[in-house]
Amino acid sequence: MKIASWNVNSIKVRLPHLCDWLKEAAPDVVLLQETKVTDEQFPALEIEDLGYNIAVSGQKTYNGVAVLSKRPLEVEHRALPGDPGDEQARYLEAVTDGVRVISVYVPNGNPVDSEKYPYKLAWLERLRKRVIDLLAAEDAFVIGGDYNVAPTDGDAYDPAGWAGDALCRPETRAAFRRLLHLGLTDAFRAKHHEPGRYSWWDYRGGAWQRDHGLRIDHLLLSPQAADRLEDADIDKTPRAREKASDHTPVWCTLQN
Repeated sequence: MKIASWNVNSIKVRLPHLCDWLKEAAPDVVLLQETKVTDEQFPALEIEDLGYNIAVSGQKTYNGVAVLSKRPLEVEHRALPGDPGDEQARYLEAVTDGVRVISVYVPNGNPVDSEKYPYKLAWLERLRKRVIDLLAAEDAFVIGGDYNVAPTDGDAYDPAGWAGDALCRPETRAAFRRLLHLGLTDAFRAKHHEPGRYSWWDYRGGAWQRDHGLRIDHLLLSPQAADRLEDADIDKTPRAREKASDHTPVWCTLQN
């Protein structure tokens, strides 16, 4: 079972790339972020034609998450529990083929001296509380998405230059570690220990060409899913294309 996550940075703009990649990589499940469309505007027909069932939680212009699966989908939550007043479309939880899959788009948090950073940290704390509930059920689950967290200096091309950014601040990394310390496994890091592997490159300054990136897209596995982990990696192919998303897919495979 191949599960992938990709921040497409606008499903409308990136639809041709997404369809090409679905044909080439053939993932069983895909977790999408930053679709940037309402549910009604999501290009369901084109994706369904490729054999995928679809669940979406969107909003106009910003945010938006989706789950695609070759097997039937049962949606459990379209928002992260814990704050009924939060209307940002950043969380979608569904069950497919016996695995609970969750697409998350964690707030960016910049600038850190604005209300956006406390919102990010509070959102991560709500996610931690949700993970505690999920772990109690002892189900296999995968939480994948754009976490907007580079967990260590080895996940940033210029650690000193990024030190004050919301993606790399100590408080951000501590919140991410609190998730892992609950018993989750970072799928990529379980299979790759080398620093300098990235999933996001800025559009500016020739970052892609110079490989000046960050690893901020992650697949976190419950113990029951981690026991089935076969492989994990970052697929840089889509990032090299014209009009690419600034993110590229990350994926893992689980034994059936």
